[in-house]
Amino acid sequence: MTNKLLIVWSTEEIEVAKKMILLYSSVMLERGYWDEASIMIWGPSARLISQNTQLQNKIKEIAKTGVKFQACVVCTDEYGVSKTLKGLGIELIHTGEVLTQALQGDWKVLTF
Repeated sequence: MTNKLLIVWSTEEIEVAKKMILLYSSVMLERGYWDEASIMIWGPSARLISQNTQLQNKIKEIAKTGVKFQACVVCTDEYGVSKTLKGLGIELIHTGEVLTQALQGDWKVLTF
């Protein structure tokens, strides 16, 4: 069985982003905590990322470790940040379907 983690990042709180979500995500695959990991950007976190180059750079670094990033396409369109997030290599998706599959499947889900 594969250990899989989905982090749902919806908060616009920068300290939560820097000191928990991105800090943990930067080491979780390299240290073998999880076999597979994904971060789902949903709601105001999309706007936060689009406005903060420090977070953008950290996301690019973390993606190199194998963590996948996806964002709510409805949210990014409404905030007008789709192009920016796509440029970071973040996949824009309909997050409700993916979250439901994760919750009903074999993923652990952590929400902020």
